Amino acid sequence: MSKWQIITVLICFQFAVNAIAQEDTPDVLKDNVIEQKIENIAETDGNYDYTSLLDKLEYYKKHPINLNYTNKEELSELNLLDDIQINKLMEHIDKNGNLLFLYELQTIEGFEKDVIQKILPYVTVSENYNKPNLSFNEIIKNSKHVVIYRVQQVIENEKGYSSITDSALLASPNSRYLGSKQTMFARYRFTYSNNISVGLTAQKDAGEEFFKGTQNQGFDFYSAHFYIRNIGKFKSLAIGDYQAQFGQGLTMWSGLAFGKSGDAMVLKRNARGISPYTSVDENLFLRGAAVTIPMWKFDVTGFGSIKKIDANVSLLDSATNSIETVSSLQTTGYHNTAASIADKDVITEKIGGGNISYKHKNLKIGTTLVAVQYNTLLKRNLDYYNQFEFSGTHNYNAGLDYSYLWNNINIYGEASRSENGGMAFVNGAIISLDPRFSVSLLQRNYQRNFQPIFNNPVAESSKSANEKGFLMGVSTKPFPFITLTGYYDRFAFDWLRYQTTSPSYGNDFIAQLNYTPSKKTDAYLRVRQRNKEKNSSLNLNPLDYLIKTQQTNYRFNVSYSVTPSIKLRSRVELIDYYEQESAAQHGYMIYQDVMYKALGKPLSITFRYALFDTDGYDSRIYAYENEVLYSYSLPALSEKGSRTYLLLNYNITRNIEVWLRYAQTFYNNKSIISEGSLSEIQGNTKSEIKAQIRFSF
Repeated sequence: MSKWQIITVLICFQFAVNAIAQEDTPDVLKDNVIEQKIENIAETDGNYDYTSLLDKLEYYKKHPINLNYTNKEELSELNLLDDIQINKLMEHIDKNGNLLFLYELQTIEGFEKDVIQKILPYVTVSENYNKPNLSFNEIIKNSKHVVIYRVQQVIENEKGYSSITDSALLASPNSRYLGSKQTMFARYRFTYSNNISVGLTAQKDAGEEFFKGTQNQGFDFYSAHFYIRNIGKFKSLAIGDYQAQFGQGLTMWSGLAFGKSGDAMVLKRNARGISPYTSVDENLFLRGAAVTIPMWKFDVTGFGSIKKIDANVSLLDSATNSIETVSSLQTTGYHNTAASIADKDVITEKIGGGNISYKHKNLKIGTTLVAVQYNTLLKRNLDYYNQFEFSGTHNYNAGLDYSYLWNNINIYGEASRSENGGMAFVNGAIISLDPRFSVSLLQRNYQRNFQPIFNNPVAESSKSANEKGFLMGVSTKPFPFITLTGYYDRFAFDWLRYQTTSPSYGNDFIAQLNYTPSKKTDAYLRVRQRNKEKNSSLNLNPLDYLIKTQQTNYRFNVSYSVTPSIKLRSRVELIDYYEQESAAQHGYMIYQDVMYKALGKPLSITFRYALFDTDGYDSRIYAYENEVLYSYSLPALSEKGSRTYLLLNYNITRNIEVWLRYAQTFYNNKSIISEGSLSEIQGNTKSEIKAQIRFSF
């Protein structure tokens, strides 16, 4: 059967089942917006731990926001509403009194049916205002303790764990991993309402040692935090590991942030200020202390951090064996070979800064200063493309951000300057021209000599420098069940980049049509095209020259509830990748998900079967997968084969919950997987098993 026959049968099957679904099925459909945003991050920047992006949604799913007793900051933490919608909600309550029921939201401008469905899992309406009673007895009585332990490993034998003679290992010390193949994760967290959080997180990556050798203290990475919010004079106080996020992410933003997606109306950054760090990424956090204190209409924040970080050593003092210079900073977080151990914690990073923000009605203005100092000289191996990147022992960024809401227009932006004089600017606007038509605009100009410290603005490149761009997004609802969204982004790089030894430009656009005929069904059709330039790989000329590349993805995704217990989700995705002077690459991926969760029963099951066929890695396709709590999987599917996974979730008791996950990728056209690397597998199958248990009390 050809791929087109498979696709046709799958689509027909989906709509046939939907046609016989019972009309009294309750709403068990969950929105696809977050999933799409994470897939977009993975396509651009790789696979990360997304806990810090989604922990607030997980919290509000269990502790819904009471819309009658909330504020703009709390609603913006959902990252599902723009400032115009939030302001309309606040104005409605001020004018008409408290909401009587959730579907009263339909009477508020900007709250269409799909918007309401999107926020329903995280909000509620009640006349009861349960203000936390912060007495010691109350905290002890109503606090929550959660302990999580997870272990996972690849089942097949990988080259890095195979036996080797002592003489061969001595001759090639990086040819084997130092530790066992298990990845282990442990977490304890104490919380009281949204006001107190105390936690300890630990992780050992695959191949790292555990209670032996270089890891005699057990896990390779430990993270701990103490955090309070809205207690006494403190708006927030963090001790230990934390994140600091301000403005539009241009001057100071530790951690990840959602970027460009089909929902261009939420491009604006919603900075959380100081928040606890709950992820296991070993770089995207601060370690020290931070505090925010409200003063009249101002919020004043100060923060400091000191921690050891990984770096590539380039010069040692032979007399003292001390490190004199490093050539780059290492961000993988893996310490499982002799070389990666040698780079671990070799320099000390000190960061300090602060933010002052002023809020009055619909105006917010903030100023941020952050400085960094290394105890060792960072001296890059210079090439034409990176000569403007930071080298030295100290740097600072200073910025000014703003946001102003006027009627149905929200303008926002930030300007930032690094110590060397490099500048960066971002300005945007969200304009609601009609309840059914909105426009989003975003202009950015990050100069080639801008040298950021910790930042994450909207950008095409991960460097946040040497980039200019203008993005225009639209969202319209021409019919009750249909939503059209998308954006067009044109960007330029005025200086050289890695593998692009000439100024270049490109564009990126998404067009998406969502069809939501009922609470049980959501389908969307999406087209995304990205055009860029890079160096030719043919080397026919002594001078590098640029060639054009074009990648186009076509996706059809449908989710619906067949019964109160069974939900189905199907996807078809096609990809075309063109590169001048090379043969075009094409590919496709189809999958079928079956999700079972009986109401009132302790067991839930998720199963996926996927087929993929691509001409190479450039035509790879990303697909978000359901995972155990606080774990994320977005495999890049390439070559030809199939992928399947089975996820079981069972509540043993009210306080004990377990997950078990098995995933396998099978290749039709390979006899060796990851050839030439330490993760090389002799065979055409790669399988992984994962188990997790959570105790809540």
